[in-house]
Amino acid sequence: MDSTTPISEEILDETILKASSILKSHQTDDGHWAFELEADVCISAEYIMLNHYLDEIDDDVESKIANYLRAKQGDHGGWPLFLDGNMDLSSSVKAYYALKLAGDNENAPHMVHARKAILDAGGAVNVNVFTRFSLALFGQIPWKATPVARIEILSAPEWFPLHITKVSYWTRTVTVPLLILTALRPKARNSRGINIDELFHKSPWEEKYKLENPTSHWLGSLMVTLDRIARPFESLIPSSLTKKSIDRALKFIFERLNGEDGLGGIYPAMANSLMAFDALGISRDDSRVQLTRKAIDNLLVIDNDSAYCQPCLSPVWDTGLAAHAILETSDSVPENGYGESIRKSCEWLKDLQIKDIYGDWISKRPGVRPGGWAFQYRNDYYPDVDDTAVVGMALHRSQLSGHEDSINRAAEWIIGMQSTSGGWAAFDADNEHYILDHMPFADHGALLDPPSVDVTARCISFLAQIGYDRHYPTITKGIEYIKREQESDGSWFGRWGTNYIYGTWSVLSALNAAGEDMDAPYIKKAVHWLKSCQLSDGGWGEDCATYWDESRGRVKAPLPSQTAWALLGLMAAGEVDDPSALRGVKYLVENFEDDDAWEENYFNAVGFPRVFYLRYHGYRLYFPLLALARYRNLIDSNDKRPKFGM
Repeated sequence: MDSTTPISEEILDETILKASSILKSHQTDDGHWAFELEADVCISAEYIMLNHYLDEIDDDVESKIANYLRAKQGDHGGWPLFLDGNMDLSSSVKAYYALKLAGDNENAPHMVHARKAILDAGGAVNVNVFTRFSLALFGQIPWKATPVARIEILSAPEWFPLHITKVSYWTRTVTVPLLILTALRPKARNSRGINIDELFHKSPWEEKYKLENPTSHWLGSLMVTLDRIARPFESLIPSSLTKKSIDRALKFIFERLNGEDGLGGIYPAMANSLMAFDALGISRDDSRVQLTRKAIDNLLVIDNDSAYCQPCLSPVWDTGLAAHAILETSDSVPENGYGESIRKSCEWLKDLQIKDIYGDWISKRPGVRPGGWAFQYRNDYYPDVDDTAVVGMALHRSQLSGHEDSINRAAEWIIGMQSTSGGWAAFDADNEHYILDHMPFADHGALLDPPSVDVTARCISFLAQIGYDRHYPTITKGIEYIKREQESDGSWFGRWGTNYIYGTWSVLSALNAAGEDMDAPYIKKAVHWLKSCQLSDGGWGEDCATYWDESRGRVKAPLPSQTAWALLGLMAAGEVDDPSALRGVKYLVENFEDDDAWEENYFNAVGFPRVFYLRYHGYRLYFPLLALARYRNLIDSNDKRPKFGM
C-alpha cells in the first residue's frame, strides 16, 4: 500500500467493522470488558512463595506457573521487568526461588544459567528491599538485612513526618500488613525445606547487607545512617505499644478488606494480609481469611499448560476505554443509537460509581463528596481519578438518559481532588511528601502518589467535554501545570502508560478539548516531536527502557497501541490530513488480522517507572479501533479536530 495514496474507504470501513466485532466479542453478558493484565514474573513467583509460606501447596497450578516462569527467562539467564528487557536481579531471585519451590532441580540447565546470571550480578545479597522482606520471612536471610520498619509508626500523630496518610494508597495497603509481619517476624512453613544458599557468594548469614540510598541525595545517606542508629533501640519499645499498633493495623485491614476483590484490589496487599492473618493465628476457617484467599486466587489466569498471577484486575478501565472505541464507530448519537453494547456497558459502569464511602483520600479533601470509580470491580476506599475521568467522558458521550447525576458527581469529585500544584494524582491529592523518598524502605521509587501529566490531562479532558471552558480556574491551573511539565523536546512524560507518546497524546487531547490554540508554539513543538518519532513502516513504538534517561528514545518495535496514541495526538492537534497520520492509519490497517485484530506482545504500560511494568491485553484492541474510527470520522468532516476528550 503506497504511503501517499489515500486509503480506500472500503478497506478502512471493513477494518473498523471487523475490529469492532472482535472487541464486542470480548464483552461479557452484563456489558463490561475485563482483559488480562500481565506484569513481570515477580507476582507469579510470589504466588508460589505464598503457597509454600502457608503450606497450601497446589502442585497442579504451580507446575503451570513454573512453565510460565521458564518461558519468560531471558537469554541473559535472568528475568527482566518487561519483554526483552535487561535482567532484573530481584525478579530473577524470586523466579529462581519459585521454580525451586515448584520442584525444579537446581542443576537443570535453565537453573544453572539463572544462578550464574544472579551471581555475576553480585548475588542475592543485592536484592531490593521488598525482596529482602520476602527472603527474611522464609529464613533465607537475617532480618538485619531489612530496613527498620516498625509497626508503632501507625500510632504516630498525623503531624508526624512519617505517617500512613502521607504515602500512596498502594504503599499504605501493602505496608500495613507487612508491618505486622516485621513486628512478629514469623517464619514460612516451607514444608519441603527449600533454600537458595547457592545464590550467595558466601553464607547468607555471613554476608554484609548494605542499605542503599535510594535517591543519591544527602538526605538519603542521612536516613541510611539513622536506620543503623535506630536498630539498637528497637528492643526498648514497649510491647504494649506494639500490641496497640498491631490492633490498629488489623482494624485498618478489616475495614478495607473489600470482599473477594481484596485489600486495595492489588496482589501484594492481599498476600501480605493473608500472611499477617496466619502469623496472628487467625483461623483459616475465618470468613475474612477465606475471602482474602479467594481474592488472590481470582487473579490467576490458567490455560492448559501455563498460568500466571495478575497484579490486579482492570475491568472499569477496560470497560471505559472499550466504550470510547465503540462510541467512536458511530457518527450519530440518538437514544440507544449505539445499540445494546453501549447501553449495557454504561449501565454497568453507572452502578459501580462510589457515592457513599469516603475513602482514604478524604484526609486531604474532607469537604468533597465521593463520586469516583475504582480501577477494579470494587475498591471503594480507593477510587481512581483517571478511571473516573474516562468513565465520565464515556457516560457523557453516550447521551443516554439517566447518567446526569453520575456525571455531575464525578466532576464534583475530580474538581475537589485537584492538587495545589494544579495537577491531579491517581488516588490522592497533595501526596507530595518527597522527604519520604529518601528512606531506605523507598528503594522502589514509588512511595508517593504525586500529580502526573497524563492523569491531569484526562481530568481536563473530562471537564472540558462536559462544558467547563479553559477560563474555569480548575482548568486554567491544570493547563499551567501541564505547560510547566513539558519536556525540552516538546513531549510529555507518561506516568501510567509507556511513555512519552502516551503522555503527549493525553496532553494534546486535553488541550484540544479545552479550546487551547492548537497552533501555539508549545503545542506545535509537541506535534513536531510526535512526527519525528514515526518509524519507517508508519507505526510508532517506545520501549519500557525509556524510563531510564540513558535509554530515552529506544524503540524495539512499533506497537498498535502506541501507534494509536500518536495518531490520536496528531488528530487532536488538527493534523488529520498530514501524511504522517495517513501512514499511521495504513500501518494499523496493514497489520490487522481478521481472526484477532492486532498482535501486541511488548509491555505497554507502567506501574512504577524502572521497577514495575504492565501489559494491558486490551490495549491492542480498543486503542487502534478508536484511532481508526476517529480518522474516518474526521476526514469526512468539515471540523478536523475531535469534539471529545479522549
